[in-house]
Amino acid sequence: MKRFIIAACAAVALGFLAYTAYYQFGVYLDLRPDVPVESFMTVEGKTIYMEKDGVRTPFEIRGVDLGAGVPGHWATDYAVDKETYLRWFRQIQELGANTIRVYITLHDDFYNAFYEYNKDREEPLYLIHGVWINDYMFFSHRDAYDEDLLDALLKDCRTVVDVIHGQRTLSLGRGTGSGSYRKDISPWVIGYIIGVEWESSLVAYTNQKSEQLRAYEGEYLYTSPEASAFEAMLCQAGDSIIAHESRRYKQQRLVAFSNWPTTDPFVYPVAVISHRNKVACVNTEHIKGTDAFSSGMFASYHIYPYFPDYLEIMAEAGQYSQEEIDSRIGEVIRATLEYRSSLMDAPAIEDYIYDSDYYDRQGRYNTYLAYLRAINRYHSMPVVISEYGVTTGRGMAQQDVNTGRNQGHMTEQEQGKAVVECYQDIMDAGCAGSCLFIWQDEWFKRTWNTMHAVDLNSTAYWSDYQTNEQFFGLLTFEPGKEESVCCVDGDPSEWTPEDLVLSREDLELSMKYDEKFLYFLVKKPGFQWEEDTLYIPIDTTPKSGSTYCQEYGVSFERASDFLIVLHGREDSRVLVQQRYEALLSTYSKVYYLYDAYITPPEADSPHFQRIYLPLTLGGLLPLPGTKEVTGTKYETGLLRYGIADPASEAFDSLADFCFGGDWAEIRLPWQLLNFSDPSNMLVHDDYYEHYGIENLRINRLYAGAGTGREGRIRMESVPLQGWGRRPESHERLKQSYYILQEYWASLDQMDPA
Repeated sequence: MKRFIIAACAAVALGFLAYTAYYQFGVYLDLRPDVPVESFMTVEGKTIYMEKDGVRTPFEIRGVDLGAGVPGHWATDYAVDKETYLRWFRQIQELGANTIRVYITLHDDFYNAFYEYNKDREEPLYLIHGVWINDYMFFSHRDAYDEDLLDALLKDCRTVVDVIHGQRTLSLGRGTGSGSYRKDISPWVIGYIIGVEWESSLVAYTNQKSEQLRAYEGEYLYTSPEASAFEAMLCQAGDSIIAHESRRYKQQRLVAFSNWPTTDPFVYPVAVISHRNKVACVNTEHIKGTDAFSSGMFASYHIYPYFPDYLEIMAEAGQYSQEEIDSRIGEVIRATLEYRSSLMDAPAIEDYIYDSDYYDRQGRYNTYLAYLRAINRYHSMPVVISEYGVTTGRGMAQQDVNTGRNQGHMTEQEQGKAVVECYQDIMDAGCAGSCLFIWQDEWFKRTWNTMHAVDLNSTAYWSDYQTNEQFFGLLTFEPGKEESVCCVDGDPSEWTPEDLVLSREDLELSMKYDEKFLYFLVKKPGFQWEEDTLYIPIDTTPKSGSTYCQEYGVSFERASDFLIVLHGREDSRVLVQQRYEALLSTYSKVYYLYDAYITPPEADSPHFQRIYLPLTLGGLLPLPGTKEVTGTKYETGLLRYGIADPASEAFDSLADFCFGGDWAEIRLPWQLLNFSDPSNMLVHDDYYEHYGIENLRINRLYAGAGTGREGRIRMESVPLQGWGRRPESHERLKQSYYILQEYWASLDQMDPA
């Protein structure tokens, strides 16, 4: 009996060790060494082919990128559940897409849902799987061959392969998803995209530090003599993923390496190099496949219509003489940049663009289309634009000066029209496919021109309409478990007596809020909203503010920080007291050409300024007669008139206010009033006390309303209470979803194949 117990324990221990070695460490024995390797995805020339039921046909990747974020969670929480994935898969396929792309290994819920969705479906959804790299280490002493990057990348390549074949177990705490991956989804995985948007500093540093590593020769991929050290590193990663899948699973898939304009294969004129720091190239044409790699490669790019518009910069620079350009960047810097560009040994962008490339099917001058054509013309392999899109965020960070497809401040209808046009440009350029960025809005995201103004540790817990990066999705998340607390539509029926802030004989002011907006309702019988002016002062911080606005000659009971000025449909805006202007505190040298911390505004300054967001931090050339280069900005405090009800035919997703008889409704995004984290009711503290933006917790604000003719405008207290880490939200498909769905359906009707 004793021997039996020992033997049983030994068997259990051996079984556990074998299980751990196989599922957690990927240890295996190749018991089928002579089985031929198969692939249902192949490449011929610049076309991608899929073999299905023995028939090989061209396959257009018509995809949608899928994120990992939902309200109240960070992407690394992997909080999307199986039921949600199943619903999203159905909606994505009903949109007309045939492929989804994920960036990183997700929790096993995703793979279980993907298997369940596809297993009995005649027309399945396909998947492009990414292999993620920790990009937090880019701006450091590490190069691409550092073990923290390369060793982790090679390991993750093998892990992703095991995951899609259902042969892996991943523990919590490794940065990716976790779980027991037992569903084989490989029949629907068409390829891999390795890496992320590479920072030019990492590429250039690697190429200089590890120049001796410019060559790699593997069983499946090898480098050409022109390859750089960074490209050799990518070649090694690609060879690793192909080798592991070929040997263990006897399968191969398409392979691509992530790229974007910052590291595209081209060299540009010195003005572009200086203005956009285009100092590195990643050229996947330098990575070749051996006869053992039967599937093939495609070139993957993230390309948006507004950033970085190299061709528009080239056109602008062409208007200036060499002397004028030298006056901006200096002769020594120009010579240095020209020398660096010669070291890149890259083709000139001008050699791959024709004059006719600039005009699209609408007859517009379109640098986006011209750039896509140049990329596609250069490559010998299929080109897939694996990210493109525009955002419906209220804030804007970049402008497309030619076609108006901006990064932000676009309605849902404009987003739909823009993504259709981007898709048309991509296909007109000859690309083999595309993936729209992104399926769902993501509250946790940040962007360069608002991240200074918010608490980056809490962005997942509120919807910041000023941060455009959060609103690229076709699916949005509205505040409220089932519906929002207010809809700015001119109908005051959702307002209750509990919302009342102040009341007098001829005027009432009410306020409420949710995870996205503060809402105001002003009732004033007989008021001529289109002609007269009404003022709403708001006091948030005790550190500054004024009881008088010199610009409008109106005074208030309390020292106010903001002033809403309602003056018709076209000239209504929010103003900020000079001391509390975030743009001045952060970018005074760029936009005002002086240091505000040397001569700060008075705490009780009577000046109320317009509110701006940055667009660029510097122009191509200095101001006339000076050596100063100012950035560009736009007035984000200007209010937009319209109906914000998605059910209305007049729906305008960017609407800030509307009139309705004797009342006006207003909604303001939290950040516009310098809230850095409304989930905890944090606002900006005094900038000049802390030399920058720090948080200050408040538990109330004060608001009032009046015409200014009644003397000091009366103000009352409004209590504030955050919601912490428990925001409520509900899903809604944007109008852009239906616009793109209709367009893709029309293409399928024209060409059912």
